[in-house]
Amino acid sequence: MSSAQTLDDADRRTVARWAAACAERVLPLFTAEIPDDERIPEAIARTRAYALGESTAAEEIRQRMIAVKAAGAATSAAGAAAARAAAQASAVAHMGAHALGAAAYAAKAVSLASPEGPDAVRNEVRWQLDQLTDAERTALRQLPAVGQSSGGPLGPGLLTSGVLGDVIREIQADIGCSWRRRRRRGVR
Repeated sequence: MSSAQTLDDADRRTVARWAAACAERVLPLFTAEIPDDERIPEAIARTRAYALGESTAAEEIRQRMIAVKAAGAATSAAGAAAARAAAQASAVAHMGAHALGAAAYAAKAVSLASPEGPDAVRNEVRWQLDQLTDAERTALRQLPAVGQSSGGPLGPGLLTSGVLGDVIREIQADIGCSWRRRRRRGVR
């Protein structure tokens, strides 16, 4: 049985475009530190290729850890968070819930790099929400509320707390996450 966080391949491809856009927006925070490291830009390009149907889920799954390893090369917390946004985006081929992780890490990268603090995060989340297409919103609505499902990145753990959890909760509230309503009716 697959996790409620997986989404089918068509929906994963749909949300991969948005996840890549979120990660690409903070890419300069990583490339400013390590301009010759192509792992993060390549991860974003692969995510876009997957979204366009130019790559398979199996191929992307094989390469998704490249960006995770690149995060360790960052010299600042903001650069590492930007790299993790790309890592989450590249993992969408594996599990759709990683799209929300990409957005959350992008907002965290902005918060770490910006002296404006909460306003910077709010502005980043607003930009992210403005980028969502109707199809992406529909696909993301299928995901469980952060912290409500144990079978994936939205389960209890890293993405449920701090800036990451706050960003995901805000996105899910805005898109009208229906998981709680479906769960009460016994639909999973």
